[in-house]
Amino acid sequence: MNNKILKEKLRDDAGFGSKTTNSNIRLVLPNGNFNVKKLNQSWISKLNIYHRLVTVRLWVLMIIILIYYFSANLFFGTIYFYLDKPALTGIVYGDDIEKFWECFFFSAQTITTLGYGKIAPEGTPANIISAIESLLGLLTFSIVTGVLYGRFSNPSPKLRFSKNGVIAPYLDGKGLMFRIANEKDNQLINVEVKIIFSRNEEKNGQLTRAYYILDLERSKVTYFALSWTLVHPITEESPLWGENEKSLTDSTGEFLISFQGINDTNGEMVYLRKSFLYSEILWNKKFVNVINSDNNTYVIDLDRLDEIEHS
Repeated sequence: MNNKILKEKLRDDAGFGSKTTNSNIRLVLPNGNFNVKKLNQSWISKLNIYHRLVTVRLWVLMIIILIYYFSANLFFGTIYFYLDKPALTGIVYGDDIEKFWECFFFSAQTITTLGYGKIAPEGTPANIISAIESLLGLLTFSIVTGVLYGRFSNPSPKLRFSKNGVIAPYLDGKGLMFRIANEKDNQLINVEVKIIFSRNEEKNGQLTRAYYILDLERSKVTYFALSWTLVHPITEESPLWGENEKSLTDSTGEFLISFQGINDTNGEMVYLRKSFLYSEILWNKKFVNVINSDNNTYVIDLDRLDEIEHS
């Protein structure tokens, strides 16, 4: 590779800088998040509740909502329970357990602004508490609605990458290959992929982190309907030229993949990041075919996306 090409490829450092260590810490985690820990954040930035609620798993969000709903009613129900009689009219006062559950369910009617009308607050303290609870309920359910809208309006690609990358025969030489497929039935169009190769290099007696944009056989597709094997031809101009399994390991090489495309369901852009470490690259292997046809229809077996064989 001539010096001009080398400088151009080194110019893009993927935003991680050139400072490095001798460890094999990856830059991007398998789930696509950056492997970065920030110290001395403000507590507001660190908490970032909305982002956490929008990105957390849906079943976890449902549990959080149920726990909050139960806890809020338990809190206000306890307050109503200990207010002096007759704080709530319409309650049939039996034992303390029956009274508590009457107060609890009155709280549930108040916080949702439902109000059946059977039980009503009486006296200034009870009316103040119920007014505060009603306001809290309106604000809370507005936030929950916003979070749910944020989740469903935010395009969430369900892309499956192969478990490993492979160094396989390609044309008259070899190529670095990764495989990817869309698990959902929605259509992705105008898809573009970029792969950045990162490794430790010694420069002027110091160890630095170098970054290279890898040229792909095909970096864009108009329709992402089938599986897609990303191929980087290993030619003399490739930064992988002359590399072997040992040299890639010694340099703690990492491949950073960025994916973007348009979701035709809502017309919004979708983004995804993926990282492969040197240990996740298999040499002298190749992917098996996952595309077949059945009754004039293309069939993709996603369970075979990771399958490889000797090249």
